[in-house]
Amino acid sequence: MGKDECKTMLDALNKVTACYRHLVIALGSTSDSQNLREELKKTRRKAQELAVANRTKLTALLKDKSISKDDRAEYERLWVLFSSSMEILEVDMKRSLEIGQDFPLKVPTRHLIQTGMTGSTTTVAARAMSVQNMKYEADGNIDTVDLRDLQTEITQVGQMMEEMEMKVQVAPWAVEAKQEAGAELKSNMSVGNSSVGIISICEEEPKEDEGGERDASFASFCAIIVFCVIVVAAGVLGYLVINMS
Repeated sequence: MGKDECKTMLDALNKVTACYRHLVIALGSTSDSQNLREELKKTRRKAQELAVANRTKLTALLKDKSISKDDRAEYERLWVLFSSSMEILEVDMKRSLEIGQDFPLKVPTRHLIQTGMTGSTTTVAARAMSVQNMKYEADGNIDTVDLRDLQTEITQVGQMMEEMEMKVQVAPWAVEAKQEAGAELKSNMSVGNSSVGIISICEEEPKEDEGGERDASFASFCAIIVFCVIVVAAGVLGYLVINMS
C-alpha cells in the first residue's frame, strides 16, 4: 500500500512540474499575460505542496528499519525520481524569475520572438491540478510582489533539497533502474483525461512503401540534374552568341 501511495503522489508531482515547465515557455511571448503569471504562481505552489507531501512520506519510509530489502530498493528508486523532479522544478523557477524580470507585464509590447506559444494556457494548468475552471483575481503588483515571492520560494526549495540529502542519504548511482534507458519512448503511450495534456502524442501515419520513396527521390534528383544541365547549356550558348555577334 505504501509503494502504491508513493507512486501516485510522485506521479501527481511529475504532472504539475511538467505543467509548470510548459507554462514557463510562454513567458515573454505574445501569450504572456496576467492570467499566465497567476497560473504560474498557483502551479508552482501546488508543486511545492506535493513536494512536501512526497518528502514527508518517503523520508518516513526510508527511515523505517523494519522494511524489507526489496521495498527499500523501490523506495530509494522513488526517492531518486523525486529528487530529479525537485531539481527540474528549481531550474524552471529560476528561469521563470529571470524571464519575469526581463519581460515585465507593464511593458506589454516587449515580447520574445517566435516562442511557438499561442492561445490560452488556463486549460493546461487546470487539468494538471484537477481544477475545472481557474479564475484569477486582478493583481496590479504581480510584476514586483510575485517575483519577490518567487525568489523566496526558490530559496525554500533549495533548502528543502539540502535537508533531503541530510536526512536520507541515497546515492543515485547506486540505485538500479527497473527498465532499460529510453524504454518509455518505445512504449505505446496514450494521453488520457487524467493526464496533464501537455504533450500531444499522435498516432503514427502509415509509412509509404520504401521502394516507392527511393524511386521518387531518385526521380527528383534526376530532374534537378537535368535542370542544372539545361541552365548551364543555355548560359554557354548565350555567351557564345554575344561574343560572335
